[in-house]
Amino acid sequence: MHVIVYDFGTTSVKTCLFKVDDAIEIVASDIASYGLYTNERGSAEQNAEEWWEAVCSTTRNLFEISDVEPSQVEGISFVSQMQGTVLIDEEGRVLRPPMNFLDNKGEDECRKHMGKGLIKIAGCNAFKLLRNLHVNKAGPLSGKDPLWKYKWVKTHEPEVFKKVYKWLDVGDYLLYCCTGKIVRTPDTAFATFLYDTRKGKEGWNKRLLKMYKVNPEHLPEIIDNTEVVGGLLPEAAKEMGLLEETPVFAGGGDVTFVNIGAGSSEVGDTHIYIGTSGWVSTFLDHQVVDPIKMMASVLSCKNGYFNLYAELETAGKCYEWALRNLVLDEIGMYIDDPKSNLERKCINIYDYIASRIEKVPPGANGVIFTPWMQGNRCPFEDNKAGGMFFNLNIKNKKVDMIRAVLEGICYHMRWMLEGQDKKVKTSNPIRFVGGGALSPVVCQMMADITGRTIETVNNTQEVGAIGAAILVAAGIKGEDVFELSKQYVKVKQSYEPNPANREVYQRQYNVFNKLYKNNKKSFHQVNVDS
Repeated sequence: MHVIVYDFGTTSVKTCLFKVDDAIEIVASDIASYGLYTNERGSAEQNAEEWWEAVCSTTRNLFEISDVEPSQVEGISFVSQMQGTVLIDEEGRVLRPPMNFLDNKGEDECRKHMGKGLIKIAGCNAFKLLRNLHVNKAGPLSGKDPLWKYKWVKTHEPEVFKKVYKWLDVGDYLLYCCTGKIVRTPDTAFATFLYDTRKGKEGWNKRLLKMYKVNPEHLPEIIDNTEVVGGLLPEAAKEMGLLEETPVFAGGGDVTFVNIGAGSSEVGDTHIYIGTSGWVSTFLDHQVVDPIKMMASVLSCKNGYFNLYAELETAGKCYEWALRNLVLDEIGMYIDDPKSNLERKCINIYDYIASRIEKVPPGANGVIFTPWMQGNRCPFEDNKAGGMFFNLNIKNKKVDMIRAVLEGICYHMRWMLEGQDKKVKTSNPIRFVGGGALSPVVCQMMADITGRTIETVNNTQEVGAIGAAILVAAGIKGEDVFELSKQYVKVKQSYEPNPANREVYQRQYNVFNKLYKNNKKSFHQVNVDS
């Protein structure tokens, strides 16, 4: 069978055409970008028309670069960024630019609603937080949470809010574009922290809606991630180059499917993901929460299973920043021998950089980087925290700084992993996936810094899409999605921690672990308006 999955990231979609038989194979793929429009006041918005154009253009291109015909496609699905806020009217029109998960306009709303009260937990009103914890073992503790973006529109854009018919996440909106059906999946519903996860009570919780003054009419019907939402509408099919009535499966969020695509589908399996954002996640058959360290159990695609989730919002984004500002502006300075053919040996610029930083000793010659370039969420919530290079000296070079960026991301992953270890038993080995796992240098770095065996898989950048493709295949075949995950996803390579690097990384990590606490007041003094 052939299926198409749209892997909707922060600034681009990767559309993948899969052949699913005894194995799962990517037949063709295409990428299209769209904007992320930010400002110094914490806004991070997107354009829904750009999303849809990216969906249509990449779908059409699949059939230009492959021998597959549209008639051979048996199903499509979306795996998307989560915690977006898309508000539509009764005609399905987007009322204002959708707010991305990085958008922090709701910070004041969060503080106003959660910061009041004589008794507080983690700085929040104890009554409201305990109510949330009772219902779904989570809570809207961050100004970036969708609830506060919804409330921000109500407060600051009342004329827009009057026209709101439904409140959706990114993937839910794309399902509507394809089928005309307005639904949410349980994982995106849970991301609002208004969803009841208690057995037998799953669904929107009326008491939470009342407590936060959310209009129940704005909340769509919830359907399972595995369900077929409907068939492709004629107009959508024409624009995408597919057949009318092609089945559209509900799919869900990236966190929901990455563990399946990583093969971390047995209870207790832990994976680390580094893409634009990054996270540590452990697959569980029960819910766990840590409101102090901002960790919650996100719903899996199957009822009764969860992913304990700790997020770094700018992981690969930090490396992208370093690439753009420390490398591409003066790339020639890295070539020791002008006659070197090193560039010809490298597949891309990332391979080239890896070949250079591999020569820098572990510990980056004393330089430490903090990857909080859009604030931070876990294990501390602070929108005013920032990225910094610590301990630069006259002997350091750009390559030290670039290696420090990658080490800083790995230090933060270890910090979140240790936070999870205090709540559950994380696994060893750990699956490492996402674009960050493409580099053997980074994989070895992750093993050395975490002290765990690190395993990679094939098509590591497409693990979310692979997870969604497995879900579609399970739906068509009538098989268990977790069993198919174990069948299809195999280990590609393993990396063992190098004992020789333990001491230097432990010393650097001990310093990294204190940098936020030691600089919190300074961050807040400098970033007054952020």
